[in-house]
Amino acid sequence: MSKVLLFMAEGHEEIEALTVVDLLRRAGIEIETVSVTSNRMVPGSHGIVTVCDQLIEEVDFSTADMLVLPGGMPGTLNLELCQPLMEQVHKFNNAGKNIAAICAAPTVFGKAGLLKGKKATCYPGMEGDLDGANVSTDEVCHDGNIITSRGLGTAIPFALEIVRTFQGDAAADKLAKAIVYKG
Repeated sequence: MSKVLLFMAEGHEEIEALTVVDLLRRAGIEIETVSVTSNRMVPGSHGIVTVCDQLIEEVDFSTADMLVLPGGMPGTLNLELCQPLMEQVHKFNNAGKNIAAICAAPTVFGKAGLLKGKKATCYPGMEGDLDGANVSTDEVCHDGNIITSRGLGTAIPFALEIVRTFQGDAAADKLAKAIVYKG
């Protein structure tokens, strides 16, 4: 079974995070929420507090198949400042393991030099931080081991692309139909 870790920092975009969690769980993909703070209760950018499954120091990264970064401000900046997370993002990318980010969070990959020569997208107006990427305005870009997406309005296709990555087109299409998504 595939395992995904989704990271939350103070100021994360709640819908981007929880849409991924919800749709992956509906698809039967194991997903755990991880706080990069010292508390499992993490306030989002709109004052909604999410209780994460674990703290980053409790995570066994060797069991994970994908790391997911939701956007939001200042959540994206706080993720980027989390050294243990950034070390793992680099390790996963260097090993060709899957990493994904939505909204402002793809800029974390860009500033880290992970998007050079890759097709990528992000929240409009932040493209300058996708260093070296072939910037796109597509809802979702999947290039090699990296998935990026534009924002809250693209959270469903982003989550479906993650499902597609692990379970294929038929499973993603079946889930889209079940949630009455007409993307």
